[in-house]
Amino acid sequence: MLLSTAGLLPAGNATAAAPAATERPSLTSATGSYLAGRFAQRQDDWAAAALFMAHALSADPGDLTLLRRTYLLKLGEGQFDAAIDLAKRLLEQDNDPQMAIALLASDNLARGKLKEAKAMAARMPKEGMAKYIGPLIDAWLAAAEGKTDAALKALEPLSTASGFAALHDLHAGLLLELGGRKDAAAERFARVLDKEAPLRVIQIVGSFYERTGRKDEARKLYESFRAGNPDSLMVEPALKALDEGKAAAPVVSDAKQGLAEALFDLGSAIHHEGAEETALLFGRIALHLRPDLSLARLMIGDIMENRDHHADALVEFQALEKDPVLGWTARLRAAESLARLERTDDAIAAFSALSAERPERTDALIRLGDLYRVAKRYGEAADSYSKALERIGTPEERHWAVLYARAMSYDKVDRWPDAERDLRAALALKPDEAFLLNYLGYSYVDRGLNLEEAKKMIEKAVALRPKDGYIVDSLGWALYRTGDFEGAVEKLERAVELKPTDATINDHLGDAYWRVGRRNEARFQWTRALRTAEEEPQKEDIRAKLDKGLVDPKAAEAAPAKVQ
Repeated sequence: MLLSTAGLLPAGNATAAAPAATERPSLTSATGSYLAGRFAQRQDDWAAAALFMAHALSADPGDLTLLRRTYLLKLGEGQFDAAIDLAKRLLEQDNDPQMAIALLASDNLARGKLKEAKAMAARMPKEGMAKYIGPLIDAWLAAAEGKTDAALKALEPLSTASGFAALHDLHAGLLLELGGRKDAAAERFARVLDKEAPLRVIQIVGSFYERTGRKDEARKLYESFRAGNPDSLMVEPALKALDEGKAAAPVVSDAKQGLAEALFDLGSAIHHEGAEETALLFGRIALHLRPDLSLARLMIGDIMENRDHHADALVEFQALEKDPVLGWTARLRAAESLARLERTDDAIAAFSALSAERPERTDALIRLGDLYRVAKRYGEAADSYSKALERIGTPEERHWAVLYARAMSYDKVDRWPDAERDLRAALALKPDEAFLLNYLGYSYVDRGLNLEEAKKMIEKAVALRPKDGYIVDSLGWALYRTGDFEGAVEKLERAVELKPTDATINDHLGDAYWRVGRRNEARFQWTRALRTAEEEPQKEDIRAKLDKGLVDPKAAEAAPAKVQ
C-alpha cells in the first residue's frame, strides 16, 4: 500500500483553536463548571478550562486541588495577574508550591523587590523539579546582589544532576561574565560547545567571543552552526554584524534577564523531552520577566501548534515577524498555522510572498508544495516542488524528500514516467529509505511492472520497518500479484493486525482469501473494508466483489491496474 507522507507538511488538525475570550462559554453551577473545566482540559482547551475552573473555585475557594489546577491553567494561558493572585493563595495551602514560588519570585525580581524575591525563593521545596528550579533562581538572585561567588555556589547542585551539567556550565559562564570574570567565563562556555550545540548556546558563546576580542572564533562558531544547519537563517544576522563591524550586545546584561534565560533554557530542555505543558509554564514565566525573549515566544508558539491550538500559535508567530533573528522562521510557521486553520488562500499568499522575497531559498516553495498536495491540488504542488528543485540545482541527500513529494504529486495527475524518474533519483540519494522503496515497489506491483525488482524493494522496506502495516501490506500485495496467494494471505493478515481499520489492507486480504478458497472470510474482509473506504471508486469495486466475487486470476492480471 502506498504511504502518502514523507515527513513533510502534515495535514494536522485543521480545526480552529479554543474560543476567544469574547466567546465565553456558559457558566452554570459550580459543580457543572468543574466538570466542564475537567472536560475542557482533557480536550486541551486551556482557555475554556481556566474560565470554568475559576468559576468553580469562586464557589469553593478552599479546594486545594481546584486551586492548583486553576493556577496552572491561568499561568499556561499567560493570564499573569490572575495567576499571581492564585499563586499567593497557594502558598498558604500547598505543601509543594514549586511553580507558584517560581512565578512569585520572578515577579518580585521583575518589580525590583529583591528582598521579597529572596524570601520567596527560600520557600522552594527540595524535591521534584524544584531540585533544578531552585538553584537557578537562587543563583540569579545572588547575582542581583552582585555576589558572584554565592551565585556560583547556589548553582553548583546542577553540576552533578544527571543531564544538567551543560545547563550548569552555561549559566556559570553567564554569571561569571556578569561578574566581570571573563577568563573564567570563557572556560565554562568552552565546556558547552560541541557539534550538537543548540542555537541558544551558539548565540550566547558567539556573542561573548565577539565582545572579548575573539571575533575569528565567533565567526568560526557561527559558520560551523550554519554548515550543520544549511537551511537555517538564524546565525546570518550575527555574521552580517561581524562583517559590518558592529558590536555585539550581551545576551544577559542583568539578573532579571539571567533568570528569564534560565527558565527558558530549562523549559526548552524539557520541551525536547516531550513535557510540553511544563515547558509552556516556564516559557510564560520567562516572558513575564523578559517580554523580548524571542526564543521563548517561539517555543510557546511551537507548543501551541503541537497542541492543535493553531490560532494561538499564529498570534505568537506573528509577534515575531519583525525579529531580526527569528523573523523568517516565525513567518514560515505563521503561514503553516494559517494552512492548518484552513485559511488556505492566506497561507498560499504568505508562502508565495516569502518565496518571492528570498529567491535563493527553497523552504517557502517546498511548504507551498506541501500545502497544495494536502489540498489535493497536485498539479500546483508539482509546480512548486519543481521551482524548489530548480533553485537547489544539484540535489544532495537531504533533498530526497522534495523529489519524493513531487513524485507523489506527479503520480496523482497520471504522470507516471515523471513520478518514476523522481523516485529513482530520490532512491539514488537515499537508497535505504523505506518509504521510497515501498512507494516505488508498490507502484510497480500495482501496474504489473518490474515485479521481481519491486518485490525485492518491498522486502527491503519491510526489513527496515517490520511493524509498518502499510509496507507489510505492500509485500502481501506483491506476492498476490505474482500468484503466491498463500504467501499473500500470511503477509496481509499481519498487515491487518498492524492496521486493522484500513480499507485498502482489508480489501487486499479479502482478495487473497478469495483466491485460496476462503470465500466467507473474503466477504467478511470486503465488508470491513467497505465500512471504512472513503473514495467512491473503491466502494464501487468492493460492492461488485461482494455481489459477484472475483473474476478468474488470469483475467484479473490481464486487466489494467490502477495505483491506489
